[in-house]
Amino acid sequence: MASKSTASQVEAQYIEKYNPVKSLLISQPKPEDKSPYFDMEQKWNLKIDWRPFIQVAPVSEKEFRKNRISLAEFPCVIFNSKGAVDNFFRLAEETRARISQDTRYFCLTEAIANYLQKFILYRKRKVFVGKRISEDLAHYFNKYKNEKFLLPCSNLGSTEIVSYLEKLNIHHTEVVMYNTVSADLTDLSDVYYDVLAFFSPQGIESLFENFPDFKQNNTRIAVFGNATCRAAEDKGLFVNIKAPTPEAPSMTKALENYIVKSNGPK
Repeated sequence: MASKSTASQVEAQYIEKYNPVKSLLISQPKPEDKSPYFDMEQKWNLKIDWRPFIQVAPVSEKEFRKNRISLAEFPCVIFNSKGAVDNFFRLAEETRARISQDTRYFCLTEAIANYLQKFILYRKRKVFVGKRISEDLAHYFNKYKNEKFLLPCSNLGSTEIVSYLEKLNIHHTEVVMYNTVSADLTDLSDVYYDVLAFFSPQGIESLFENFPDFKQNNTRIAVFGNATCRAAEDKGLFVNIKAPTPEAPSMTKALENYIVKSNGPK
């Protein structure tokens, strides 16, 4: 993957020129339903492609059993992603663990809670939902702080959640159930985009694993979250578009704000 420009690599004193944006690559799966990205694509006559830069590799039953953990022993389970939900119930089935109907589930977002309905009979008194961060569930964590909590996670861990649970003195067990690895992007080596949008530090790592000699040139970099921003800057990239901010709480809003400047108002 490269940039259309043949200019030298971005220097420390980068001057934003707001060149027109015509194409974007979003490093996530394409949404199945309605999305503000689709509206933006039509409104600004853009070419938007979708390509996950990272993928999930499930931990095998054999590897999981090395933890000597029985999933049925935990009355409380914390989910911070749909991948965690998938792999918890996959391993429960493969290990023949009998998950009690009284198990309580703590979901960081409403989207995760809704996804959980694929696996359980949804009862509000057994499913607790946050808006985005661990602190949203503080009341429920404290209410059941004498219970044993299970935190399914990837090989990258869940540092923020673990730190918060430790702060509350919540007895918890973090268990790796799936691995997050870089996707193969080599087919994009000769494809050019005006904007690359990233949502995690792992996406940035995947970019450079696939393209060690990547040069930013005139490609604009959009990032979501401070950790992603730091990962991009650590690789010498200039971040043109940031979210969330007070002016742009979402990636789509941040992109559109930038496009107004680069392409002119609609």
